[in-house]
Amino acid sequence: MMAPLGRGIAGPGDDPLLPPAPPFRILHVSTGNVCRSPITERLHRHALELRLGGAHSGGLIVESAGTWGHEGAPMEAHAATVCADYGADPGGFTGRELLDEHVIRADLVLTATRDHRAQVISMGHSAGLRTFTLKEFNRLVRAIDPATLPEPDPALPDCGLVERARALVGAAAALRGWLLAPTPESDEVHDPYGAPITFFRSIGDEINQALDPVVTALTGVPARA
Repeated sequence: MMAPLGRGIAGPGDDPLLPPAPPFRILHVSTGNVCRSPITERLHRHALELRLGGAHSGGLIVESAGTWGHEGAPMEAHAATVCADYGADPGGFTGRELLDEHVIRADLVLTATRDHRAQVISMGHSAGLRTFTLKEFNRLVRAIDPATLPEPDPALPDCGLVERARALVGAAAALRGWLLAPTPESDEVHDPYGAPITFFRSIGDEINQALDPVVTALTGVPARA
């Protein structure tokens, strides 16, 4: 029988401490990877830092890419402003085109729209059960009883958050066929590219509100009042 992840039996010369589980990778996907997905990536990272303290991520890694990504491009200026509005750091961002390797490594893929979700799933790699639109995942997560998820455990190298995140994705996938969106549009985050800063800020607010229950479910830590 295979030992549970992160709980292997130490051999001669091995560190007796439990090794950390492989990180849980969250991939945000939009079109160009210069507006929506960078905002979501940086707001998500910032929210995790606020909940978990400092830069400690508890084994959760947040990245982004675009289905028509502008490889190496900086974040769009208005998108960077929106990140800064929420206290998130937009610095050092470079756009990426979505590749097979990104999907293969991702444990959870959250897309801006249903079209992006379909494109990710069409790439294969058994991505169907771990790919959702951001708003779809928000809707499913809010219906999951937190008591059914593994409790975070500070004694573990990853604080137990990797196991909790994997359980959350499985529970959300099981609910998908039962908890439908009121309208297809309600699962979409619209593209602000080329729009004025006011529209970017409204999209930033949508993303921030959609992320809040997701981060709470992932960490077991509610947002500060």
